[in-house]
Amino acid sequence: MSSGITSDTATITVERADLLATLAHARHYLRFTVRDLDDERARQRTTVSELTLGGLLKHVTAVERNWANFILHGPSTAPDFTAMTEADYAQWAEGFRLLPGETLAGVLAEYTEVAKHTDELVVTLPDLDADHPLPPAPWNPPNARWSARRTLLHIAAETAQHAGHADIIRESLDGAKSMS
Repeated sequence: MSSGITSDTATITVERADLLATLAHARHYLRFTVRDLDDERARQRTTVSELTLGGLLKHVTAVERNWANFILHGPSTAPDFTAMTEADYAQWAEGFRLLPGETLAGVLAEYTEVAKHTDELVVTLPDLDADHPLPPAPWNPPNARWSARRTLLHIAAETAQHAGHADIIRESLDGAKSMS
């Protein structure tokens, strides 16, 4: 059944339109939390958590990119988290911080590009049921497989979860609210 909704290249199904709308909604709230911030404030911790607004946005960008690559190429694109060293984890942790030399504007621009790529996947993937085994990680059940659909839902859920974190951080930073 077609929704009659068209993109530049194809008519998309209701399911795909719903996936795109869900992703767009979660991304909007995450982006909205960093409105009117400079780099210094985007790096500022406001709670006992190490998380910052710039770091969360950077993390969500990397996560979305990694899961989109998983949809296309399977687990070979992901690290084996069961074999990571302390140095590997330290480097991975940098993905949660807006580092010196990185800017909020740069992270937002990268996030826009990653989101555009994911949205193109939603529209053009031949089969949302195509699946891959999950990469090795302590949090992944052994022998589990995720379809492209399940992976896209995970991206949306993770983005929404982090938008909630970002809302708390932003309200603690300067009282601005995103979701009320």
